[in-house]
Amino acid sequence: MSNLKMKEAALIYLDRSGGLQKFIDNCKSYSDSKQSYAVYRFSILINPSDIIELDAELGNHILHQPLKAAQVFQSVCFIAVKTLSLIEQLQTEAQINILLKLTHLPPLPSYSLDLCEFPLDYTSQRFYMMQGIVIAMTTVTKYTQGARFLCSDEACPLSKGFQYIRVHVPGATESATIRNDFLCNLCSSSLQEDRKFRVLGDKQIVEIITTKALRAFQGYSNNQPFRFQSLTVFLRDELVNEMNIGNEYKIIGIPTCVKTSQTALCIEANSITFFNPKVPSGISDNFRCLLSLTSSSYWKFTAILANVFASQIVPPGTYNLLKLCLLMSLVQTSDRNKELEDCLDLLIITSDILLVDRLLNFSIKLVPRGIRHPVSTEIFPTLSRNKYGTGAVSIQGGSALLAKGGICFIGDLASHKKDKLEQLQSAVESRSITVYISGKKFGDDMDQQMTFPVQCSFWSFVDMDSSSRRNVQKTNTLIGQMDCSLIPANLIEAFGLLINCNESSPCHPLLPTVQHTLKKAIDPEGLLYVASKQFTTEDFEKLLAFAKNLNVEFSLEAERMIHGYYLASRRIRTDSICGSKLSASALKYLVSLSEAHARLNLRNKVLKEDVLIAALLFETSLTLKYGAAVLCVAPNAVFPFELYNEEYLEQRDIYLTECQQQLQQFIATYGPGTAIFASDE
Repeated sequence: MSNLKMKEAALIYLDRSGGLQKFIDNCKSYSDSKQSYAVYRFSILINPSDIIELDAELGNHILHQPLKAAQVFQSVCFIAVKTLSLIEQLQTEAQINILLKLTHLPPLPSYSLDLCEFPLDYTSQRFYMMQGIVIAMTTVTKYTQGARFLCSDEACPLSKGFQYIRVHVPGATESATIRNDFLCNLCSSSLQEDRKFRVLGDKQIVEIITTKALRAFQGYSNNQPFRFQSLTVFLRDELVNEMNIGNEYKIIGIPTCVKTSQTALCIEANSITFFNPKVPSGISDNFRCLLSLTSSSYWKFTAILANVFASQIVPPGTYNLLKLCLLMSLVQTSDRNKELEDCLDLLIITSDILLVDRLLNFSIKLVPRGIRHPVSTEIFPTLSRNKYGTGAVSIQGGSALLAKGGICFIGDLASHKKDKLEQLQSAVESRSITVYISGKKFGDDMDQQMTFPVQCSFWSFVDMDSSSRRNVQKTNTLIGQMDCSLIPANLIEAFGLLINCNESSPCHPLLPTVQHTLKKAIDPEGLLYVASKQFTTEDFEKLLAFAKNLNVEFSLEAERMIHGYYLASRRIRTDSICGSKLSASALKYLVSLSEAHARLNLRNKVLKEDVLIAALLFETSLTLKYGAAVLCVAPNAVFPFELYNEEYLEQRDIYLTECQQQLQQFIATYGPGTAIFASDE
C-alpha cells in the first residue's frame, strides 16, 4: 500500500509540475524515430520541497534512497506509456531509465559534504551538496548507458525480448554494466550482449578542490604544514562540458568510492550550478568618513589609500606608486560569472626584491582568487593520462586558470625558463592558451586542440641587482629608459605597466624601512602605526570587494581625452623603421587604468581626472621602456610630494591640475582630429 501511495504521489507531482507533459513529448520523439532501443532514458526535474509537501515518504525516498525513488517513477512512467500508447516499441519496464534531477537540497548541515571534514560518507548512496573550484578536467569519452542481454540457449524463452537490461547507476564502473559472467535466471546459461542495442552516452571527469584550499596558494601556512586533496566528479550526458577550469560550482550528487591504484572518493554529479558570491553592501565606517572628508578632491582619496596601504609590510609613505598600481590592479578583478577583459598586468623593476615580494604576497590575499604560483607547478595547462583508465586525457589547469578573475603572482621573472616566458608572452597578448593533444601519444585516432581563456592579471618582478645583470654590459639607453636587456623585449611590451620601484635611492631614505623591519622582527603581530589601526586589512578587503563590483561608464570628456592621448602618443612614438611603439592593446590598458582609478574612488563614472592618472602611469611606463618623449613626465609625477599632511595633499592637487593642462595641450598639438573643450565651452 505504501508503494502504491508513493506511485500515486509521483503521478500527481508529474502532472502538477509539468513533468508529465514533458515526458509525453519525449516519448513522442522516441516513437517518431521508429527505432527500437534497449533503453529509453528520461530526465525528470524534482523540487524536493514540493515533493515533501505532497508526500513526505516519497520525498524522504528521493533524498535518502534515490535509486528506490527512481524505481517508483520508473513504474509510473511505464504505466503511462502503456496506458496512453506512447511508445509502441517499448516492451518491458526495465527498458525505462529514469534520472531524477534535483533542483536543490535542504539547507541543512547533514546534506552538505565538506571536503575539509573527515570521515566522508560515501556508503549511504544518497544526495549531498558540495562546493568547489575546478582544477582539472578530461576530454569527453563514451560510456554505456544501457545494454540488452539475451540467454545463449536458443531454446530458452529469454533468448528473445528485452528481459535482461543493464543500465548505468551512480558509482558503477563500465565493467559493472557490461560483463560476460551474467547467468540466465531461468536456465542458468550464460548471457550474451546484443551489441547492436548498446546505448552510449558522453562522460567527462573533473577534479575540484574546496575554496579553503586556495589558502595553500596564498602563502598561508602559520608555520604549520598542511595538505589538501581534490575530489573527482563524474559528469555524464547533458552535464558534459558544463564545467570550466577555474570556475567555482555548487554540485549535487551521490558520493561513491572508485578503486584505481588506490581507493579514491568520487561523486556522481546530478546537477551543477555556477557559484556567484554575494556583492558586499558597503565599506567600513572609517573609509566612509575618509571618502566624505576628501570629497572636494578627485585625487586625495586614492592618494591616502596608497599611502596607508599595507602598513603591516612597509611604512606609510613608502612605495606609494607601486601600492597605488597594486590597488588599481586588485580593483579590476572580478568574482562574478563574466569574462575579465580589463586585466592590469604589472611588471616591477626593483632592487628591493624582498620587500616587493612581501608586498605583492600581502596584496594577493585581499582578493578571493589571488594565487601565488608555486615554483614546483606549472603556470599554464599541462596534459597527463587519466588515472581512472577511461582512455581520456587529463588537463591540469595550472596557476593562471586557477586564478580566474583574480591575480596570478608568478614571482621573479628570471626564475622561469625561456619556453615558459614565451608561453607567458603569448597568453598575455592573446588572453588565451591553447593545448595541443597528440592522438598518437594518448592513443586517439586524431589530434585535438583546446583553447582556454586566461582571465587573470599577472604580477611579476625583475631583480635589477642580480648577479647575471651586474655582469652584463649595459647598452646605451635614452633619457629615462631602463636597461631591461635581460628581459625579452616582446615580453616587456606585453605587460601593461612597467614600474620602477627602488626606495633605496637618495630621494627615499632607508631609515624608515630599516626601523620598520627591526620593529616587526621584535613584534611580528604588532600594529606599528596609527593608520594600521584605523584602516585594517579587513577594511581594505571590504573596500576592494565593494569597489570591483561597481559598474562604471565613461563621461564624454573622459572618452575624448583618452582617445586623444592615445592618438597623440602613437603619433610621436612612430618612426619609419620600426613603426608605432604603442601596441594595439595600449588603448585597452588606458581604459582599464581609468576605470580602476574611478572604481577606487568609489565612483560609477570615469572622469577626465581619472584619465589623467591613467595617462601619467602609462606615460611613465612608456618612458621606462623607450625613453622620454614630447610629453615629458617625471618618474614621480603621480606622487610628487611626500604625503605628510593636508598641505602636501593640496600641493599634489595643484600639481596634478597643472599636469592635466599640459596633457590637454599635448593632445591639442599632437592629436589630429581630437577636440578638447575647455570647461566654459
